[in-house]
Amino acid sequence: MYPPPHAYPPLPTPARRWWHHPALVITALVLIPPLGIALAWTGRWSKGKKIVATVLAGLWFLTPFLGDPPKKTGTEAKPQAAAAAPSSSPSPGPSPSGPPGFVGQNLRAAKSGASSAGYDSISHDASDGNAGQADEDNWKVCFQAPAAKQTGKLPTLDFAVVRNEVPCPAKNGDPIPYPKMPKVVGLTFARASGTLKPIGLRKVEPQSAYTDVSLPAAVDDWTVCFQEPAEGTEVRDPKTTTAYVKLTAPGTPCPVQQNTELHPKPTPTPDDDDSGTSSTGGSASGSGGSSTDGGSTGGGGAGTVTPGAFCSPAGAIGTGKNGSAYTCKGPTPNRWRR
Repeated sequence: MYPPPHAYPPLPTPARRWWHHPALVITALVLIPPLGIALAWTGRWSKGKKIVATVLAGLWFLTPFLGDPPKKTGTEAKPQAAAAAPSSSPSPGPSPSGPPGFVGQNLRAAKSGASSAGYDSISHDASDGNAGQADEDNWKVCFQAPAAKQTGKLPTLDFAVVRNEVPCPAKNGDPIPYPKMPKVVGLTFARASGTLKPIGLRKVEPQSAYTDVSLPAAVDDWTVCFQEPAEGTEVRDPKTTTAYVKLTAPGTPCPVQQNTELHPKPTPTPDDDDSGTSSTGGSASGSGGSSTDGGSTGGGGAGTVTPGAFCSPAGAIGTGKNGSAYTCKGPTPNRWRR
């Protein structure tokens, strides 16, 4: 028999490199997962430890990329909304849903808007008149409807219009409902001004109801006695119309008629030399002779009586310069009256 073969000594374990130190590998797996995984697989770790380290480091590395994307703020979303706006703008030509509304707009602006929307346009007087629209800026649209005939290839809108300063009629072709002057007589000036304001008058001017009374600076509490234009008058052009209101002070009654003095001067008594009348005795006033009992007629003397002059006695008769007969009668005091 042969002797057993000689046993060889075991191979020496290779020296561990410094970068395979467990502490360094774990640190790399946490801070730089790809580098840590490479170090783990080239080191002396068991296969099971390498697999566990690889899985954990891989999850740690991929976690930030697996979360929900951050929501966009309002500022970031605005460019998209702005970019989407052009696609929602109307395309050239009439809209399938119908034309835009232009009622209330200036005629020139309405025609421009209709053209932009793909429509031709014409206009006519919305009232019972037949005025032309030479200056489109001075007219406004009250009604709109499809025109009976197209003016070209595009559909046509027919605008019913009135001048800017007047109200629209109730319906196309009706008379214009011009505003009417309300009654302000009996109101204070302040209330009258408020009542007239909706009409859009150029001015409300206060005046004194008495010709011998001047208005103070503040007349809000003065009372309106007369108004012009009168109640119920149509105001066809408010912008050029001035309302005149004649006022009286608080506690002072209104005059019976306009152009009246609050304190009229007394009528002077005519002189005997000028009028031929006498204010004494029992004779009739006037230049004509008359008896003191009033039974004789005047006008038989050197002159004639003056109508309206004081006379006596009651019942005396005289003749005026025009040859008319006058009688001395009341109410007291007696005057020559017809």
